[in-house]
Amino acid sequence: MKTAIIILNWNGEKLLEQFLPSVVEFTAKQTEIYIADNNSTDNSIDFITENFPSVKIIKNAINGGYAKGYNDALKHIDADIFCLINSDIEVTENWLNPILNEFKNDENIGVLQPKILDFKNKTKFEYAGAAGGFLDFFGYPYCRGRIFNDIEKDKNQFNKISDIFWASGACFFIKSDLFRELNGFDEDYFAHQEEIDLCWRVQNAGFKIQYIPNSIVYHVGGATLSNLNPKKTFLNFRNSLLNILKNVPNRYLFFLILSRLILDGFAGIKFLIELKPKHTFAILKAHLSFYSLFFKFLRKRKNRKKKTDYYNHKSIVWQYFVLGRKKYHQLK
Repeated sequence: MKTAIIILNWNGEKLLEQFLPSVVEFTAKQTEIYIADNNSTDNSIDFITENFPSVKIIKNAINGGYAKGYNDALKHIDADIFCLINSDIEVTENWLNPILNEFKNDENIGVLQPKILDFKNKTKFEYAGAAGGFLDFFGYPYCRGRIFNDIEKDKNQFNKISDIFWASGACFFIKSDLFRELNGFDEDYFAHQEEIDLCWRVQNAGFKIQYIPNSIVYHVGGATLSNLNPKKTFLNFRNSLLNILKNVPNRYLFFLILSRLILDGFAGIKFLIELKPKHTFAILKAHLSFYSLFFKFLRKRKNRKKKTDYYNHKSIVWQYFVLGRKKYHQLK
């Protein structure tokens, strides 16, 4: 299968300098490597041209975020498999083969994710994807190896190929024809959790999403947008609500939206107590933006192929904050 690795870049010269060499070293003989540049204003393009002439460059006209950035770039790439990888990922030797072998072995697979470990502490999983993602009943994302901000050490506890609900956008493999059939990422998300929405639609189309532990990458995380940045709070809270509105089965929809609005209110109070008022304000902005998109996303619900619910019915909030269960194996 013809595979293309695509790294989305926006003013990331320093990250490319640090992490692009591993991608080139361990994949250049097997794949084509592309930089999808979101209209950078630094010297990213010059750096790539001078130091990695084999890497192809696609210049997007604007910075449309993760969603539009990839949608625009992938229109110009001919491949069977797209690998979307963050610019702050270090890959390892032989990381690609287990992924491609799984695609070859099972035609029902639509999306795959490797094991994602922390570049800064390589014994631990990394926040953005760890060992594969799920959603709880209220639409909160969590991972095997990471629940809210508690991150587990990698003790080989997740070393089996497993079905998951969502694969991390930090290192995301998808069949190109499926990506195009589903019209790619929803550009209204801009960034954050658009991969969850796409994975939901992948499963509605009848394809599986899996985690492949024999493929290992290391992710810095937060290199583009730090957890301390209120914009990240805004995008995560708003886009999580959009995921519910767009994809949740009818029987749960309005109960879950109302519940999440109330829970978000408690999160805003928590930020105030922690003397982080900018994050409280970001939640308020997220709700206003959600309301402005409400009817547009109601219309998008009509395009779903199925109305099936793929997430479990446990509440991560209850188990984590009330029962103190902070590791994946403790969840019930």
